[in-house]
Amino acid sequence: MKNLIRFDWALKRLLRNKTNYKVLEGFMSELLNEDITIINILESEGNQETEDDKFNRVDLLVENSKKELTIIEIQQRNEYDYFHRILYGTSKLITEYLKLGEPYSNIRKVYSVNILYFDLGHGEDYIYHGKTDFEGIHKHDKLVLSEKQIEKFHKYKPEQIFPEYYIIKVNCFDDYAKSTLDEWIYYLKNDEIKDDFRAKGLAEAKEILKIDKLNDEDRRAYKRYWENKSYEASMLDTMKFDQEYILKEEAKKERITIAKQMLKHAEVNTTTKKILIKFKIVQ
Repeated sequence: MKNLIRFDWALKRLLRNKTNYKVLEGFMSELLNEDITIINILESEGNQETEDDKFNRVDLLVENSKKELTIIEIQQRNEYDYFHRILYGTSKLITEYLKLGEPYSNIRKVYSVNILYFDLGHGEDYIYHGKTDFEGIHKHDKLVLSEKQIEKFHKYKPEQIFPEYYIIKVNCFDDYAKSTLDEWIYYLKNDEIKDDFRAKGLAEAKEILKIDKLNDEDRRAYKRYWENKSYEASMLDTMKFDQEYILKEEAKKERITIAKQMLKHAEVNTTTKKILIKFKIVQ
């Protein structure tokens, strides 16, 4: 076992504590490329922890000093409609934080940060950023806000209003940290922070997330977490073996069926030849 706690478990149990906000602030600052200050971690369905919740995703809803909302989600298992789900998540969040009767200008800016341990879609990179802009069909110019809109909303482009999406495909990272953001990805993949890493938040993470600093209750919980991981791995291994066994049995039955058909066909051909020989003799 590594000496640092896995980020998904820390996100669910330790990093909600206000004294540990520096870790999340560092990660978000490196990802969004601006200094982020967390004001509050808000209640969401993903924040609720249950003892029998072995394989669920982990997510956290964060409010920063600009009143913007960030969903940080970690997903371990493949999900083909994941794009649809993150769209639903941001849409639901926008409506939840706009009170009835409020002007649409009160809609919060939402970031959706998705840390995935499976290969979503088809692409060669390991970090993807999605945002909304409007391009002219004929003149290919970008639609921007008017002067009055800029003065009223203090924004310049529609993308500053619409949700933005970050998809980090951890397993596609090559373990070569070329930037401070890569240093965070390295930790997400390997549960390790190298001594020469300088990314924001990693120094705090290296101290706060040490396994030997866990209290007895957290240590037991973290042990259960790894036991659940082992259980899940065993279940997946069993399912894989069963599927392969079924395929082998089906292939075996198919080979036997084909062999019987060939044998039967050979017997028919032999009988036909004998009849033809007898017919020639009689003639």
